[in-house]
Amino acid sequence: MAEYKVKVTTGTMKHSGTIDHIYIILIGTDGQSERTELNNVGIDFITGKTGAYKVKTSSSLGKLLLVKVEKDPFLIFPEDEWYCSKIEVTTPEEEEILFPCYRWLSRGEFVELRGGKGVKFMEEEHPMLLNHRKTELRFKKGSYQWKIINDGLPHISHFKDVFELFAEVRFSLSKSEEYEHTQRMITLELAMKGLAEPGKKWKRIEDMKNVFQFKKTTMPGEYVSEHWKEDDFFGYQFLNGTNPNVIKRCSKLPPNFPVTDEMVKPFLETGTTLEKEMEEGNIFLCDQKIMDGIPTRQKDGNPLYVAAGLCLFYKNPEGKLLPIAIQLYQQPSEQNPIFLPSDLETDWLLAKLFFRSSDLIQHQTLYHLLHTHYLAEVFTIATFRCLPTIHPLYKLLIPHFRYTLHINILVRKLLLSPGGALSESSLGVEGLMELMRRDLSQLTYSSLCLPENIKERGLESIPNFYYRDDALKLWNYLNEYATAMVDYYYTSDCDVMKDIELQEWVNEIFTHGFLENKRSGFPSCFNTIEEVAKFITMVIFRVSVQHAAVNNGQYDYNSWIPNGSLLLCKPPPAIKGQSSMQTVLETLPDVEDSVKIMSAARILSEKYTDVVLLGEFPEEHFDEPIPKEIIKVLQADLSYMKEEIAARNSELEMPYTYLNPDVVENSVTI
Repeated sequence: MAEYKVKVTTGTMKHSGTIDHIYIILIGTDGQSERTELNNVGIDFITGKTGAYKVKTSSSLGKLLLVKVEKDPFLIFPEDEWYCSKIEVTTPEEEEILFPCYRWLSRGEFVELRGGKGVKFMEEEHPMLLNHRKTELRFKKGSYQWKIINDGLPHISHFKDVFELFAEVRFSLSKSEEYEHTQRMITLELAMKGLAEPGKKWKRIEDMKNVFQFKKTTMPGEYVSEHWKEDDFFGYQFLNGTNPNVIKRCSKLPPNFPVTDEMVKPFLETGTTLEKEMEEGNIFLCDQKIMDGIPTRQKDGNPLYVAAGLCLFYKNPEGKLLPIAIQLYQQPSEQNPIFLPSDLETDWLLAKLFFRSSDLIQHQTLYHLLHTHYLAEVFTIATFRCLPTIHPLYKLLIPHFRYTLHINILVRKLLLSPGGALSESSLGVEGLMELMRRDLSQLTYSSLCLPENIKERGLESIPNFYYRDDALKLWNYLNEYATAMVDYYYTSDCDVMKDIELQEWVNEIFTHGFLENKRSGFPSCFNTIEEVAKFITMVIFRVSVQHAAVNNGQYDYNSWIPNGSLLLCKPPPAIKGQSSMQTVLETLPDVEDSVKIMSAARILSEKYTDVVLLGEFPEEHFDEPIPKEIIKVLQADLSYMKEEIAARNSELEMPYTYLNPDVVENSVTI
């Protein structure tokens, strides 16, 4: 007789356990075991617990290939799903093999698990395993299908609602309950304050402080509501706010932005000129030309307004970034003046409000929704469809796609459905779709690779750019991690080119994510190990670090509507000197639309308990010692970085916390 020792671990999520009957069959090169029930004295398969069992066979099964797990009902009790985390088997030859599962099983369902060592297609040695690999991919390609929602946009999953998703890619029960509780509490709080009534106008800007009195931001005090009018805070946000993606160094003014030295001389250091400051790298530009010509929607029969402006910034000797000129439309004219800090206070305030509001639309639509959520969905679907669970890159990537399909379905409902915060923006859904189409058509691979992005924008040396400092460190840590993993599994460039599953994976991303745009520089195939490592770095960085950078500060910055609004109700001033604070109030959205924007910002940056942070791997997919050591190196790097950020932030008036590994999630989950 031969004896196999089996350890079965049940998941830690709420209701992971089961009272149903669980059976396994061990399958090896020399035969298979009998169908054996896993049954000890007492209750088996308790949430978060590991049970030990024995499976006996008449002789050794040879090399253990698969573990088949089956679930049958217990008496007449109702459906009782079970979340199996992993199964560990010790063979009679004392070989310990990890079989990752990490999925829910329903009654009458079975799953065949592969051993934990990562194996590429060309390394398969047994016909049964090769067939198992092909069968798995056929099933997943039928289960995860591409859907075109709009020409010119990345393709999405075919799932229309979250209940259609497989259980293992849905939110956990606790996450769903917390998410729904947050929505209910927001609705209740607004109803109790009478803020959900349509048509009410703000009487005073100060009244906006009362919307969410019990939800405090992570900034010191009420920083944004107290400093939103200040120029240095306006400039600071383009470096360390929710959209640090658009500003760039300016060495020559665009021809459609006729700022003269005389205009800005009062705002520069004494004795210098605009030309000289540009030569020294102290002038920066933000150009919203991508929004030019997109029609706005109407609200109650009246048009809404959006800018497509240009803003010039000056880095002064104290290292502060200050706006010194704003033009709100692309073509200069008498009706499109260049606003200056010396103008009437409310004129300058309105110019900044319009510019920030367009920046907020770009942030939410492009840099948050398109560049993180939608791309994460593309990466997720391609991984499910093209890489079997035994592929080493599946094991490497799958932790970074947790809950992504679920949250994207919710985001499309929360933000883009009728009444959603983005659909109610000045551009409306059609305008936002056009904005995304324009952006995707000119999106480049280098712009998604942070070191190249920073260099292309000329931002290597601008001071107080904490997003850049933290994000570059994280990029480098992730690149070292990805490179070490790829180097371990691919010994030569030839291995890369022969891996047909890897090649299909990147080609699906190129086809369905970047719509086969060869000018973009996105790869459609891989030729070298270095190319694979860089691409993997980009993917992990985008769905973890970059999403945290553009998501985590939303409530801090965007819940104070005067700091920037998704919709504006009055046109910007065409003639200087005629505005007042009443004009500002009339330009801002009414109470109902304001709280809709604020509520979305709150939901999207709410803290939930079901969180897996960058560098945490509660699911054990790797069975080999070296990958486990590579993971430990990454974790040590992130631990050290937490201490560095804490030390730096202790000396800052306004700490930059959004890329502290303590708050960066492993995937797009909110």
